[in-house]
Amino acid sequence: MKPAAEGPSKKLKANMRGKSLWTEIWKHRMTYTLLVPGLVWLILFAYMPMGGLSLAFKDYKANLGIWGSPWSGFENFKYVFRDPTFIDAVWRTLYINILKLIIQFPFPIILALLLNELRMRRGKKWFQTILTFPHFLSWIIVSGVVINVLAYDGLVNSALSLLGLPTINFLGSESNFVPMLLLTDIWKSSGWGAIIFLAAISGIDQDQYESAQIDGASRMQQMFRITLPNILPTITVMFILSVGGLMSSGFDQIFNLANAATKNVSEVLDVYIYRITFQSSTDFSFSTAVSLFRSLVNMVLLLLADRFAKWLGGDGLFR
Repeated sequence: MKPAAEGPSKKLKANMRGKSLWTEIWKHRMTYTLLVPGLVWLILFAYMPMGGLSLAFKDYKANLGIWGSPWSGFENFKYVFRDPTFIDAVWRTLYINILKLIIQFPFPIILALLLNELRMRRGKKWFQTILTFPHFLSWIIVSGVVINVLAYDGLVNSALSLLGLPTINFLGSESNFVPMLLLTDIWKSSGWGAIIFLAAISGIDQDQYESAQIDGASRMQQMFRITLPNILPTITVMFILSVGGLMSSGFDQIFNLANAATKNVSEVLDVYIYRITFQSSTDFSFSTAVSLFRSLVNMVLLLLADRFAKWLGGDGLFR
């Protein structure tokens, strides 16, 4: 006696799911049509260039091209890890970015909390516009302003000379270079970063604040008991993304602010890749191997930060 059929076969279920998927796509076809330009851009400029990563495992010959160049296996990576300059650049990159994570990361949060406490709408918009404006300036412009202000014959040293005080070598001092990076980055990016946290704050239910006011909570208590806990998921996501970029230290900023006197403290991994690619004997295979290593480390750090956030009980980027 044959057992009673328990339901549709696996093949039939798969066909039903496929038909249901295509039915939903056709039903919302106008929405999916809007995604087409973004998908085309993603395929052309994000996925297709990944074929160039094969250079990291090849001995690149310009006359043969990427696909015709012979394979070299992991030889490029062996040369990378034998280069002491590369090791120094890695540690220097981590040092600068960890400092940025500790010192710079809280500034947009603090700025968003302070702007949220302003009750004058017009004043709030003015402050937000002024603080956001530096984000739209390129690092070439910012570095030009910094150099003109802090140079030997710049504004600050000219003022010190008029006062009879000794001048300070701001731009040629190795000890001043990293603080200058932190200060200029805070000035340029904090206003723009605060927008994300202000958007999260605007989504908080206002009934919570009204209930807290009835219970006699002060503005400071409302900030720490209502505002901060509600934007904590956003803070967690931004922190995870920041950790995922620890091996990328902002080439534009460092390249434009650095000079020969600060070379020992300014050659981070991005500058190292630029130098070995364009300034020394060109070796695209070697520089691709360094770039691939940097991307893999960033990915691992991103996944570790996401796992750590979940371990602490927060929300991560991945399920």
